[in-house]
Amino acid sequence: MNVDLESLKIFVKVAELGSFTRAGEHLGMPKARVSLRLKALEAELGTRLLQRTTRVVRLTPDGEELLPRARRLALEADEIGGMFQAARALRGRVRIDLPVNFARDIIIPRLPELLARHPGLEVLISTTDRRVEPLREGFDCVLRIGDPGDPGLVGRRLGVLRMINCASPSYLREHGTPRRIEDLDRHLVVHYSSTLGAEAPSFEYPCDGGYRERPMRSVVTVNSADAYRAACIAGLGIIQAPRTGMLASIAAGALVEVLPALPCAPMPVSLLHTHGRSAPRRVRAVMSWITEVLSPHLAAPDG
Repeated sequence: MNVDLESLKIFVKVAELGSFTRAGEHLGMPKARVSLRLKALEAELGTRLLQRTTRVVRLTPDGEELLPRARRLALEADEIGGMFQAARALRGRVRIDLPVNFARDIIIPRLPELLARHPGLEVLISTTDRRVEPLREGFDCVLRIGDPGDPGLVGRRLGVLRMINCASPSYLREHGTPRRIEDLDRHLVVHYSSTLGAEAPSFEYPCDGGYRERPMRSVVTVNSADAYRAACIAGLGIIQAPRTGMLASIAAGALVEVLPALPCAPMPVSLLHTHGRSAPRRVRAVMSWITEVLSPHLAAPDG
């Protein structure tokens, strides 16, 4: 039996994403072609691998058994393909997810450099402040701020974002400028919650070699970095945000730094990929470039 390796790769992607449509988008081929290749693979193997319904695609028991072996074969084929092709141009799609501000202010403005270096690449960029599910949504790599989560993903810590406390001039005129932690009892914070959840608003500050949270009052809760900064500029409260994203607003006079001796804990920045122990060469190239671009904006964990 001569099993087609490309069909195995398509099977893996459909199984991971649970969708012929999303797999086709990720692989750059029509849904109908994905379906035909999977039917041909099932006919070659003599078994049903996927249970198709109008809403979802699920693995059959035989599909569950095949999936880990198909993943290993696809990965080994990519590794072999790259062994003797270091000098060849990179080609193909790389799907990445980035926080909105990082994409807009840092990554996308320099993207022409990457594409000039590797003209055969096509980069698909998702920008969102929600935490995506990289495997289910078909991303090759994701940039995470804060707890990286997803222990099954592979990656590394790039550095940390130093933090800053900010308020608008109009807010400070109305409420006064806090000089010490006790002054915050008469102040407001803009509350950031990615899920608009019920956790209580607070102000984090350094204390006794660690960090503590001081409960505070808030009149607005937001779930995106842009809304967080906009609410602060509008005079709705104090925010604690990455310094690199606030400097332009401070320079323009829209925001003012407050309590400079009491920043919250630096936020770790991690770059993760979904390809197990060895990512394809095109993915490694994009990740190396992102690391290079972000380096001037990040501090070392102890620095």
